[in-house]
Amino acid sequence: MRRTLLALVFLLQTIAALSPAAVSPEFAERRAKLRKNMPDGVLVLFGAKESEDLHEGFFQETNFYYLTGWEEPGAILVLTPEVDKDEPGLQQRAKLPREILFLPQRTPSKEKWTGRKLGPSDPAVAQTTGFTTVLPAERFESELRTILEAYPDVYALPSANATIATIAPLRKVVDAAEPIAKLRMRKSPAEIAAIQRATDASIEAHKAAWRVTKPGVVEYEVAAVMVGSYMMDGCRRSAYAPIVGSGPNSTVLHYSRNSRKMDSGEVTVMDVAGECGNYASDITRTIPVNGKFTPRQREIYDIVLGAQKAAIAAIKPGMTMYKTTPNSIYQVAFDYINTHGKDLHGEPLGKYFNHGLSHHVGLDVHDADAREPIEPGMVITVEPGIYIPEENIGIRIEDVVLVTEKGAKILSEALPRDPSELERALARQK
Repeated sequence: MRRTLLALVFLLQTIAALSPAAVSPEFAERRAKLRKNMPDGVLVLFGAKESEDLHEGFFQETNFYYLTGWEEPGAILVLTPEVDKDEPGLQQRAKLPREILFLPQRTPSKEKWTGRKLGPSDPAVAQTTGFTTVLPAERFESELRTILEAYPDVYALPSANATIATIAPLRKVVDAAEPIAKLRMRKSPAEIAAIQRATDASIEAHKAAWRVTKPGVVEYEVAAVMVGSYMMDGCRRSAYAPIVGSGPNSTVLHYSRNSRKMDSGEVTVMDVAGECGNYASDITRTIPVNGKFTPRQREIYDIVLGAQKAAIAAIKPGMTMYKTTPNSIYQVAFDYINTHGKDLHGEPLGKYFNHGLSHHVGLDVHDADAREPIEPGMVITVEPGIYIPEENIGIRIEDVVLVTEKGAKILSEALPRDPSELERALARQK
């Protein structure tokens, strides 16, 4: 019954997506904040174009979506700073629109293949997009040249440098990635709810995987169950290529072939999560293929879990999460691993933790990051790991964590990570 209801919800969401709905006012608030951070320049952002690649459907460029909420191809955004209309010499700037959304003209012949799009002259285009000024994309170059008569700089993403250089070859182009990232790092309540939704769907996918994992099963069979699970829950796609690595593959950090048959006595790293409502999650669990950790596997698992708990306990506003920054939760996790346990040669295990501890999560699974200290409202991963190829043991435990005023809230807490609880859960799933 639950699957039937979820499928119905997904169908209704798909039908609703065929007709653009009015975007949330939150996107306009983000644009207003960004305009305050570029006092002497014009922001130009290009949305994703409609691709002929049949491997996957259209997905909007994430910075563009963050500022517009617009999910149709070929759009262009131009923002100009706020202006004090009474300040002498700024009359020219005051007459310019603060925001322009450029949309391509409709092409009925293409719409037969990819569906109806909203055109710049369609009724209620301003209400639907949330922009007072909506113009045809064909007017973008002429409008930008007019605007640049009043401003010296252009803010754009590096991917647009060549296009801007063609239109305005003498203008300084400032990288827009950092000012946008500073906004994206701190999630709104609506964004946190979207990440939680993706996380909940991903948790169910991991539990579904546990029901089918056993000796003789191929890694891609487990990956298929997981992807199917969160897509049935309404997610549009995987947040990243699913990683299901058993035995020797558990020691490969971003293994994605998923082509090996699992054997008894091995562990399997499952780093798999969905993207729902444009927001990603990122969860990893490591489980024994036959349902029981060996003593050595349990020893390494306990060390990784201890490192994760120590790092999460250290999270608070003002801490950092990078390898070389002061007050880093990475260092907390590394020091724990390096002072607990040894390899087969009696050496510390720190050298087997060979990746970072955390990254931001949001519209992208590795979300925008201006490398600032941790603040409330940020959503990050905490994912220590130990990978020992000599022993065919790779253990990673990853959870999605919301930074709060006093510490951290684990958004993926509902998925067991204690090894004894994991073994009990695996036994119940069979």
